[in-house]
Amino acid sequence: MSSPIVYLVGAGPGDIDLMTVKSLRLVRKAQVIVYDRLANPDILKEAPADCEFIDVGKTDGHHPVKQDKINEILYEVSQKYTNIVRLKGGDPFVFGRGGEEALYLKDKGVKFEIVPGVTSSISVPAYAGIPVTQRGVVTSFRVITGHEAKGKTKSSIEWESFNTNETLVFLMGLHNLKMIASKLIGIGKSKDYPVAVISKGTTKDQKVVVATLETIYEKAKDLPTPALIVVGEVVNLRENLQWFN
Repeated sequence: MSSPIVYLVGAGPGDIDLMTVKSLRLVRKAQVIVYDRLANPDILKEAPADCEFIDVGKTDGHHPVKQDKINEILYEVSQKYTNIVRLKGGDPFVFGRGGEEALYLKDKGVKFEIVPGVTSSISVPAYAGIPVTQRGVVTSFRVITGHEAKGKTKSSIEWESFNTNETLVFLMGLHNLKMIASKLIGIGKSKDYPVAVISKGTTKDQKVVVATLETIYEKAKDLPTPALIVVGEVVNLRENLQWFN
């Protein structure tokens, strides 16, 4: 029997066609798939008929399977199977907690492999007609968590450093949208600064709301999750670049 290996696989942003060739190949030979809510459920249809599926999905504010338990599950299935796929939305290392799972497996002596996925931080804005960089407009972008761990007394986000013209992409931030807009206005950004919120990006249910820092909360607060927030002058390019409807 060959040694077990856990593949930490990025499923991409939602559109199944945006999966990498390697990700799809691993799914098609997997013996067990431990999957998240953000991974397109149609991906599971590509697995072998006898594949075992373990749902460890999380929704905002509701984590039926805690991260420590997910880590334990990965170890437990490695004692039973040799081809294990841990399917994660987007990319495993972009706010996907893939690093934590890999470190846990290393401590347990279990082999692992990271399989990068197309991150939502660039692909979702692209499907909304918003390039995160644009010659003559902006030369850099940042990806920021919009949802920090509960119970923290002080934010680890360096808000003052965002007082530049670079594009800001907030992941998992819809429920903190009002706070994010307020913080950015508080550090000196104009109330009229352009913002877009993209819900269920790259899928047939994609919805995009464009507004300003002052008005975005009221216009986008009721959008369904997952949603991504883009702040920057590049949002204005959507008028001419939107292509996916």
